[in-house]
Amino acid sequence: MSKHDKLRIDQQQLVAAWERTLPTTIHEADRAIVKPDEASDNTLRITIHTAGHQNYSFDYSVTYVDSREVKVQLIDVERDGRSVDERTDIIQQLVQDYTRHIHECAQALHELTHA
Repeated sequence: MSKHDKLRIDQQQLVAAWERTLPTTIHEADRAIVKPDEASDNTLRITIHTAGHQNYSFDYSVTYVDSREVKVQLIDVERDGRSVDERTDIIQQLVQDYTRHIHECAQALHELTHA
């Protein structure tokens, strides 16, 4: 993170903003949990639970590279509490879809993070 373009928001405020905004960027029936990453002030942990009978959950690490750009990293995909093969076409499509939604949320929060 550049010294000149640092994230200037408290991590708890950032978590609260993501909790409010992320549900507006993902599918209406899906749900998201946003938590602070205790090891890094500029990182969030996000879990997205899919709607319906599939019962998938996607765990992501979202790190602010600077006040505008986030690095999104998939940590794990589970179904019914068990890790699944993330390389299948359906899982890869969902991973890409949720990654895009996470980036949309970060863009929606630019006014707050780039103050």
